[in-house]
Amino acid sequence: MKKILVAGGMGYIGSHTVVNLIENGYDPIIVDNLSNSNIEVLNRINMITGKKPAFYKVDLCDYDKLENVFKENDFVAAIHFAGLKAVGESVEKPLMYYQNNLISTLNLIELMEKYKVNNLVFSSSATVYGDPISVPIYETFDLHVTNPYGRTKLMIEDILRDYCKVHKEFNVALLRYFNPIGAHPSGLIGEDPNGIPNNLMPYITQVAIGKRECLGVFGNDYNTKDGTGVRDYIHVCDLAYGHVLALDKLFTNSGLVTYNLGTGNGYSVLEVLHAMEKACGFKIPYQIKPRREGDIATCYANCDKAFKEIGFKAKYNIDDMCRDSWNWQKKNPNGYKK
Repeated sequence: MKKILVAGGMGYIGSHTVVNLIENGYDPIIVDNLSNSNIEVLNRINMITGKKPAFYKVDLCDYDKLENVFKENDFVAAIHFAGLKAVGESVEKPLMYYQNNLISTLNLIELMEKYKVNNLVFSSSATVYGDPISVPIYETFDLHVTNPYGRTKLMIEDILRDYCKVHKEFNVALLRYFNPIGAHPSGLIGEDPNGIPNNLMPYITQVAIGKRECLGVFGNDYNTKDGTGVRDYIHVCDLAYGHVLALDKLFTNSGLVTYNLGTGNGYSVLEVLHAMEKACGFKIPYQIKPRREGDIATCYANCDKAFKEIGFKAKYNIDDMCRDSWNWQKKNPNGYKK
């Protein structure tokens, strides 16, 4: 079985991808510092797949410990999810974001070169498009970012583009995610944010379960169908499978490829809220608040390139996403904590 290093594989998207890798015949080896994840994830992956993947509690910023992982395993590829990811925190603590996200990536690339691991899937983001000139967003659009978190994603993309120009044997897939929500249909793994959620869906589900009083909807005066912001929400299981397809592409010696991973559809905040109400069977309280600085009105993807080149097409709709998010939250009202 092909061994795949999965950096950040205990996290939300990482854990779902590990499940997909196992189900598709790969042998994922997880490297994670558990700063934003829980060791219980390993047991849940085992319950879903019947296999408990190897796990190293290692921070990618620790070069020597990361090298030990490479010494002990003959990897054929790596998937890089690891990194700090809260936009607001990145504005308050930019140096922490630059130091963590860039050094961890540079360490990983250096060790991949040293141990001749020539395939990398990188977890990028739609934030690299900034406020797009139009929608849907194509991979060819100009890139510009509005916060340190997004800037680290764009910097890493640039690093990888520069590296691939020199190292023709190196294959990279830059995957630009839109807005992942949902959970594994089993309800065993899902999104478990630390503290107050930064993202819409876990906040809605925490209001629905009674952990929070009310959802704040930031702005209802955008030029959208109902005045609230529109985003491209994609089921995390669709997103996870996109990584497997991208990995398969790299093994054809693809060089550097870039793909949007979304549904190609935009849903407003209120549409998501009402879909969640349908899933849980009752009204969820919300309150309109002023717009947040930096938020944009509409953002959704064109995913034709991913479909044409790797066969990626999202199969879950917004009702499926809300159903699985609610199933996860009901079964795990406190996340992975007992």
